[in-house]
Amino acid sequence: MNTTLENVYEEYNRYIYHLCLKLTRNRAEAEDLMQEVWVKVVRYESYVAEVEHVKAWLTTICMNTFRDRYRKNVRRSKYMMNQPETLDVPVLDLVPNNDPSTETVVEQEAVSKIVQEKINQLDSIYRNTLLYFYVNQYSLVEIAELMKVSIGTVKSRLFRAKQRLKDIMMSDATSKEVILPA
Repeated sequence: MNTTLENVYEEYNRYIYHLCLKLTRNRAEAEDLMQEVWVKVVRYESYVAEVEHVKAWLTTICMNTFRDRYRKNVRRSKYMMNQPETLDVPVLDLVPNNDPSTETVVEQEAVSKIVQEKINQLDSIYRNTLLYFYVNQYSLVEIAELMKVSIGTVKSRLFRAKQRLKDIMMSDATSKEVILPA
């Protein structure tokens, strides 16, 4: 440590400790917090010479470090509250799996097939508008340019296409069952 940092430590060590103690209300936690604060001060020692109000700078570092620790502890305690005391299952079973289940995949494929069949029953203008918007994800402006119509026309075609698709699906018992499960 250089002499400037040593002087800052000598001058403000007690102040930082008392501030940490006031924040944590626990001697052990205050000492841990104080250590984290001084580690940060050492890490940013190049700024010490540039700081006009060292006490305010140290207070800010202390407060921010306390807030970070508090947030971290709150997150950790929320996670730990939901954990069982002992594990009766393998640890790998606790790791969340983002892959959909086989049943979900089969169900999604069946729904997708039914929707595709119903979309194919629409008039070509409405079918193309739906496909451009939802499948190809074109913007309304791009669809208007492709179809050589105004944006208002694209909006009304999209509205009518969705309405007709809904009517077609609701008139079929199989697709109605998929849309409105019992």
